[in-house]
Amino acid sequence: MADHEHGSMNSDEQEKMFASFMTFTTRSVIVIIAILVIMAIFFR
Repeated sequence: MADHEHGSMNSDEQEKMFASFMTFTTRSVIVIIAILVIMAIFFR
């Protein structure tokens, strides 16, 4: 088993992936809300 020190992991890639995920999620929610608003206005 490899030696491992607690707190020595490089988390740069994980932070980049999380930032990308949050950007994607935020944009998706905005698009979904916009679609719902458009549907509420035009499809009564």
